[in-house]
Amino acid sequence: MGRAVPIFRDLGVGALCLLVSAALLWSWWKSSPWVPLLAAITYLGMAGLILASVPCHWRGLGWANRVTLGRGILIALLTGTLAEPDLLVRYATPLAALALLALLLDGIDGWVARRTSAQSDFGARFDMELDAFLILVLCLALLLLGKAGPWVLAIGAMRYAFIMAGLKLTWLTAALPESRRRKAICVWQVAALMISLLPIAGATATSWLTGSALIGLLWSFIIDIRWLYRHAPARRPEDYQTGNHS
Repeated sequence: MGRAVPIFRDLGVGALCLLVSAALLWSWWKSSPWVPLLAAITYLGMAGLILASVPCHWRGLGWANRVTLGRGILIALLTGTLAEPDLLVRYATPLAALALLALLLDGIDGWVARRTSAQSDFGARFDMELDAFLILVLCLALLLLGKAGPWVLAIGAMRYAFIMAGLKLTWLTAALPESRRRKAICVWQVAALMISLLPIAGATATSWLTGSALIGLLWSFIIDIRWLYRHAPARRPEDYQTGNHS
């Protein structure tokens, strides 16, 4: 119980920040109560996954993961807007700024982890799963606004399809080597989807942006799946852990 108290404290502070932010935005936007409710549900789900995954010996999340948690709060607020798509039209620019801030923090948490010598598998996974969820939220926003067809969900769903495939094909769950390509494509996906949500992005621009994001993601997955397949015979059983594609 002793080690859990600081973890719960970190998550409690995060919950308080979310509630205050959601209340302010709710008052400003005059939105329906479903918006802060969906944001709160999203945060609770994220907190539950953190508690289930954080190493048992940890006595707190640490500053790098607290920055990542801050990203999670921003992403939860963005998720809440899916309950009222009209907000995405009326406040497209502020919401794009919120997504941009979440994207910028993606680089800061890694920098903090390196500066404090606090790199960890949990932190890398936490960061990566937030990236994947943000991409899915942006894809859903484009679909709800009618700026892209259902095919855009392939961008956000591909990561989760990869995980599901790993339940059957265990060689897909091996750890992948570090890749700047993977990170660059993730950044481009978020940027392309974010720009597509802006009012200035017409149908043609949106198609080109989202299409390039999908093609880049497919190319990245093909490279990684090929690498995993080629190295599968050389793997030992203990090497089969949760995959780290993003």
